[in-house]
Amino acid sequence: MIKETRITLKNVGKINPESIDDYIAAGGYAGLKKALKMEPFSIIDEVLEAGLRGRGGAGFSTGTKKKFTSKSCLTCPQRYVVVNADEGEPGTFKDRVIMENDPHLYIEGTIIAAFSINATKGFIYLRGEYTGSIDKTRKAIAAAYERGFLGKNILDSGFDFDLELKLGAGSYLCGEELTMLESLEGKRGHPRIKPPFPAEKGVFGAPTLVNNVETLSNVPLIIANGKDWYRQFGTERSPGTKIFTISGKVKNPGYYEVEMGVSLRELIWDLAGGMSGDKPFKAALLGGAAGTFVDASMLDERMTYDNLREKGATLGSGAVIVMEEGDSVYNILHNCLRFFKHESCGKCVPCRVGTSMLVKGTEKLRNGVPDKRALLDQMVHESEIMAATSLCPLGQSPILPLKSAARYFAEDLLI
Repeated sequence: MIKETRITLKNVGKINPESIDDYIAAGGYAGLKKALKMEPFSIIDEVLEAGLRGRGGAGFSTGTKKKFTSKSCLTCPQRYVVVNADEGEPGTFKDRVIMENDPHLYIEGTIIAAFSINATKGFIYLRGEYTGSIDKTRKAIAAAYERGFLGKNILDSGFDFDLELKLGAGSYLCGEELTMLESLEGKRGHPRIKPPFPAEKGVFGAPTLVNNVETLSNVPLIIANGKDWYRQFGTERSPGTKIFTISGKVKNPGYYEVEMGVSLRELIWDLAGGMSGDKPFKAALLGGAAGTFVDASMLDERMTYDNLREKGATLGSGAVIVMEEGDSVYNILHNCLRFFKHESCGKCVPCRVGTSMLVKGTEKLRNGVPDKRALLDQMVHESEIMAATSLCPLGQSPILPLKSAARYFAEDLLI
């Protein structure tokens, strides 16, 4: 039976999130103090060799991202760090847990990241509906300025860094990094065409490092304790821990931090207490609306980026929505597709038209058509075209829940 391995959540419930003294007493800002005595490239190498991968969903190497940004446009007068705290994925609330219970942790990670790429300005783009997170973050930023962890000549190191809070206005699309940068510049939240990527040309046209809250929360721990300490957790290709948010038909829904490589069965039965009713497990939606359905055949697969990808599934943000026998996969899929239609910005034709077509298609599956199998196959084909031609991840996402639902639960869709 597995238990939690709390690293990023080690202070949750143990310190007052509004007290910088509590955070410091628990070892807070030790990573920053150590980092300021290191060469910036050494910090990047430490994170790179620790194997930290982005916890926002893509799983890209955090150290590689830092290296790209640090080496981009060496003559540019300014670099930026942007914290993606616009957590809008249905079923996901991992970043909220950190921001409301230990806000100095990700702020410290942001400062270290800025020092490593020589950025003097940063933004936290925070979901406007997260009022508790906003309040705690504002207080933490103010306290960090008062204690000299932000501002001019941080801890007499000669390093200057200012951090500003920006609030999102409710757009799911602005959780995508390039769309978020458009919003930060005061423009409408529409996706940019890439390349160039943020590391080359980000906010205000300058090289920009964009990292997720959970990702940045790992950085102070890696610097303070070392890459070898970090690599003792998780797997070779996916080191460290992951915060999973489990909801649906389980006895103990909530958030759990465990080593990477845990199985879905262990998450549901060892941590979340098993199925909430007397009915057996039917399915789980991994990664939220932009995730994949899996059936019982996937219960013992390791929950890592690479293993799930090889099996045609996704880890995503770490959301796990559990279903029991009798629950309708069709209903959840229909809701996911309606969500994508509602959140589409309409800038590109494949997404604007495609999301509407997919919603109509799911409704036709219930209203009756001569050949439901042909219709479902057509919908999957349409989602593949959308994935190949849409400007941003929103239009590229419907293929994930749709194709996986058709693979594992065609009987639910073709009733």
